Formats: sequence, structure tokens, C-alpha cells
Amino acid sequence: MIYNEDCLDTMGRLPDNFVDLTVTSPPYDKLRTYDGYSFDFKRTAEELYRVTAEGGVVVWIVGDSTTNGSESGTSFRQALGFMDAGFRLHDTMIWRKTNPMPKVKTKRYFDVFEYMFVFSKGQPKTFNPIMQATKFGGKIYDSTVKKITTGNERVKKTFVLNSERYKDNIWDIAVAQNKTAHTAVFPEQIVHDHIISWSNPFDQVYDPFMGSGTTAIVAQRLGRRWFGSEISADYCDIILERMGFSEQEISKIIA
Repeated sequence: MIYNEDCLDTMGRLPDNFVDLTVTSPPYDKLRTYDGYSFDFKRTAEELYRVTAEGGVVVWIVGDSTTNGSESGTSFRQALGFMDAGFRLHDTMIWRKTNPMPKVKTKRYFDVFEYMFVFSKGQPKTFNPIMQATKFGGKIYDSTVKKITTGNERVKKTFVLNSERYKDNIWDIAVAQNKTAHTAVFPEQIVHDHIISWSNPFDQVYDPFMGSGTTAIVAQRLGRRWFGSEISADYCDIILERMGFSEQEISKIIA
């Protein structure tokens, strides 16, 4: 269900401990106009904490603008704000953009990433780690170690290195090519990997700032229940177009 309204209005009708996973990228630092809309961060963080289930997770993807040579620090302030609201900062992840837009020369290094803060309400109840191959997986490694019983005598040990390990917390993903009227289309790969990691089929997935609807599209594809808030009627139209709903279905999808 898509709610064409402020996310605070949507969450205000939700019961406590209702949402298993939130994946979103809010408008920040007025980098884009978003039709002139803004949001109350403090109340949003507090409401997200209330409606998130015990063990649930919020993935908050955000960056910082640079004004007069200084970064805003918005990302860090919001991370601390979520902790003030009661969340644990479970992981600080990085989305490194593999195809960033070139920029003019400045007195700083090229900015190519955004933060992906993973907040949890208590210990996360779900973690389905994405695995990646190791460089020397399967290699036999001979070593010598001290015997625990004596502490001095050394014995030979043979190890077989693991062929897989957990994916690290820096994700190299291309910026989505903007094929809609929305100003910042979310890469599907980011949403896919977070939904896979922090939820299971039929879990409730929410996006308080739906934008072009990528979280909903991927959640539906992965068999999760989903709903979201989007204050812009124009963006709601973009979501419906991307999801391919018929006119008969639209009345049941948008509220």
C-alpha cells in the first residue's frame, strides 16, 4: 500500500512493534528540492523506533552536502539522533558509487560514497549474510602451534582456508540511471541486498520516503509484505507507473 501523505501521518496510525525492516534514503541537506517538502527528523526517528518490531532493523542511507568548503555533518547528527531515540547503531556501512558524476576541481578528494547506517531495536532478529568467495579459498596451509597442555611443545597443524566469507560492509554499487522524473532513483541492488540480509519472506517492509518506489518494487519481488509513505502525488504516480499497476488495481494500492 502506498500512502500519499507525510510519513508521520502513516506511522501515527500504526501499532507499536509493527515493522520488521525499514529501508530508505531520506531527502537531506536540501541537495534536491523534492517539490519543496521537508520532514521533521526527530519525530520521524522516534516514530520509527516505536513502530519497529523488537529485533527489527532500519537502514538509513544518507550523505552530507558541502557548503563554503565544509561538510554539513548531517549524517552523523542523524546517526546520533537515532541512538537518542533508542536504536542501537548496529553497523556503519558505506555505499561506494562505482559511476559517480565527475565534479569540478576542489581542495578535497573526490566524494564517491554515502553512509548506510543500520540501526536495530535490540539485537537484530534476522541476519542472512551475503557471502563472497575468498581469494585463497581451499588452499591448504601448514603451520605449527604450541600445545595448550604444555605451552612449549610445538605441533604441526594443517588448515584448509574457507572458500567463502561474509561480504564486507563497503558495497560497490553503481548509481541508478535516472529513467524517471524522480531526481534520485535508488539503486535496486542496494535495496535487494539489505532486504535479503535483514528480513525473511512475508516480513513487513516499510519505506517512509518512497520517492520512485524502489524499496516497494524489490520487496514485492522478494516476497515481502510492503507499504510506504510518499508526500508527493507526482512521485506516487511514478511509483505506480514503475510497478505497472492497472487502473483497477490502483485504487487498492494507493491511499
